[in-house]
Amino acid sequence: MKTLPYKKVVSAIRQMCIEAACNLPNDVLSKIKDAYREEPFPRAKMILEQLITNCQIGSSSNIPICQDTGFAVFFVSMGTDVCISDDKTIIEAINEGTRQGYKDGFLRASIVSDPLFSRTNTFDNTPALVHVEPVKGDTCTITLLPKGGGCENMSFLRMLKPSDGKDGVVKFVTDSVIDSGGNPCPPVIVGVGIGGTSDKAANLAKKALLREAGSLNPDPLYAKLEKEILTTINQSGVGPLGLGGKTTALAVHIEHFPCHIASLPVAVSLNCHSARKTVISL
Repeated sequence: MKTLPYKKVVSAIRQMCIEAACNLPNDVLSKIKDAYREEPFPRAKMILEQLITNCQIGSSSNIPICQDTGFAVFFVSMGTDVCISDDKTIIEAINEGTRQGYKDGFLRASIVSDPLFSRTNTFDNTPALVHVEPVKGDTCTITLLPKGGGCENMSFLRMLKPSDGKDGVVKFVTDSVIDSGGNPCPPVIVGVGIGGTSDKAANLAKKALLREAGSLNPDPLYAKLEKEILTTINQSGVGPLGLGGKTTALAVHIEHFPCHIASLPVAVSLNCHSARKTVISL
């Protein structure tokens, strides 16, 4: 059994929060630069250029690339031969690291303790949202996806009929993105979850955002569907920030899972152009 020191995990999470807020991953920045080169509309091209400049300033000056530093969402692949020292859990370590990271990095605290009545800010951006998946081995891989409120509000779930088929999925996903307009701060990355149950589909859609931007599903049928949906979305003319143009989405990622014979759950999770994420292995 491998024991990870609690303080080491806390420190790593703290650093992840700060780095994620200030640095756009290279794969996402590369997709924005590609879009800038290919965008024919002057206003859309100018917006994409400003997004690139904003990212460069954030990285060089170590300041957040967006005022909304997001809900700290973690996906953890926890080896069955790994434990945390000091009788602590991985969730306790992640929450303490998030607390320190958002405070020390001067990142905006965006979480309220009660969603409906008091809506009092917790002032440290905790609790984090943590998804833990057990895997074999002695490695703990942690991915942070800071999820902004604007794009998170443009999340959708539909329980389609099996007879709706592929065309029903394409229509639901493209309508979701187009109807969202500028609200999720396009160009977006579109996460799609197909199958499972309603909650599983929603989880798959968010997990799809963890993939390298523009990477294709290993299943050729789903890869073809990703390309088809991306083309349809970008023909809509919504454009960067919803102000018109060719670039509405940078990528479409689909994850799928077996489902009941009577069901066809489909979920959509959008990430804005500031599609931030960091990954560590301990």
